[in-house]
Amino acid sequence: MTRELDELANRLREFVRAREWERFHTPKNLAMALAGEAGELLAEFQWLTPEESGELDQEALGRVRAELGDVMLYLVRLADAVGVDLVEAAHAKLGENERRYDVPTYRGSARKAPPFQDGLPHS
Repeated sequence: MTRELDELANRLREFVRAREWERFHTPKNLAMALAGEAGELLAEFQWLTPEESGELDQEALGRVRAELGDVMLYLVRLADAVGVDLVEAAHAKLGENERRYDVPTYRGSARKAPPFQDGLPHS
């Protein structure tokens, strides 16, 4: 991980250890908490128009910032619990997406690519 993510993971680990919460921080529980926090983030945008969602006032932006923080904390904690390097995983996934969504085929399109089979995209 990057130095900043490593420091955050270490700080989270210490936060959990000091409170003796390790037994609660199973991958299942962390994944469920992450989904819950993502839902709370989603709720901040519910019913907004696309324009409104891009022009949040300071109060709404503060709530979104707090929910993004919650999502990030649970994501980092989950990755730490299962031993996944988040930066490495994100780079690998972006590389896969670069292969799957080639520029000539997908420029300006929101359509989904067919799933990979045997490492290659298939229609």
